[in-house]
Amino acid sequence: MVGQRKNIKVEVDCSSDLYFPHWIYKRLELNQDLGLKSIKNENDEEMVRKMTVVSLWCIQTDPSHRQAMHKVVEMLEGSLEVLEIPPKPFLSSPSTSSIHLSSETL
Repeated sequence: MVGQRKNIKVEVDCSSDLYFPHWIYKRLELNQDLGLKSIKNENDEEMVRKMTVVSLWCIQTDPSHRQAMHKVVEMLEGSLEVLEIPPKPFLSSPSTSSIHLSSETL
């Protein structure tokens, strides 16, 4: 799992202050190590980064941002260089709050 290294420095006072996908986003954006001990070469590093980016697409809180399975397969088979980092998900789904607001106005 990403971040399994014991000596990884997480810059927050309390681990509950950090939303793990945001930590991953920051590492990817800064092209930093993802904290995996088992990466032995550049091919492993590329595969891990590709799988990480694809997994971020799959956990989007807004369903319209999630990719269809055929697109996920294409991303996994494609090159890391053409993969876009998905938008950062909100800690709570915006669609849920808008549903809540619209039901209050009724």
